[in-house]
Amino acid sequence: MRTNSDRGEGSDRGGGEPESDVALSIVIPAHNSGAVLPLTVRRFAERFRGQSVEIIVVENGSTDDTLAICAEIADGWDTAGVSFVPLRSDKGMGNALRAGALASRGSRVLLTADDLPFGFDDIDGADGVERETGRRPAVVIGSKAHPDSVADRGLARAVMTRSFAILRRVILGTRTGDPQGTFLVDGELLRALVPHLIESGFLFTTELDYAVEAAGIRPVEVPIRLSGEHRAHPSRVSAGDVVRMAKGLLSLRRRRSTLRSAASAAGGARSSDR
Repeated sequence: MRTNSDRGEGSDRGGGEPESDVALSIVIPAHNSGAVLPLTVRRFAERFRGQSVEIIVVENGSTDDTLAICAEIADGWDTAGVSFVPLRSDKGMGNALRAGALASRGSRVLLTADDLPFGFDDIDGADGVERETGRRPAVVIGSKAHPDSVADRGLARAVMTRSFAILRRVILGTRTGDPQGTFLVDGELLRALVPHLIESGFLFTTELDYAVEAAGIRPVEVPIRLSGEHRAHPSRVSAGDVVRMAKGLLSLRRRRSTLRSAASAAGGARSSDR
């Protein structure tokens, strides 16, 4: 099982070497994911068979058989065109997403979850936006807050989500409805920006959203349908997590200028390469 450093944190893109021809990197944080991970990986493999895609699973501090399952998947991997890359990071969703993003090679990078909560609605939605507008947005979010989304998760979860949304709007002033959704991001932009993101847990994607919004990059939110399997699972976000995330918003606000500068530089570098 490789760590992020084993792939050189994207060093194969330096020194004037040609860019990778990987079209999409799929980054999946895996913490105690043994029950859901094999099916999720198999569904991605079937969807993208024959295409230039990499699936990066980042195990982070599991106490179940997730690590062994990653090794088994890697040993038996034979999907044409699609590669499977098992990595490890310190515990925490943000740590896992950061490690996967840094190791990615794709022109686009999908930051998703271990149980494929929206099916492929996020990817289909992003492709639909590109067809309709003739341009590829830098950041697309599979958003539970989109008015056309179907995402009934119960009263308790809805109250927690609404409370956090109010705090986020008041403290950060961000306009994105659901920075806790799945993210499909331009690969060059993400790899340039991620070294400046420090959140280790659930707040990572909020930090990512805050950085790009501060730099004037408006994420495009697309509708999703929350899977029945995901609705049946109890929330992994506790009341304590929400309290920590609320405190984290204040920390993010204090870092606004740093994040804006980093995202602006990353976005500028991306534009100059085109």
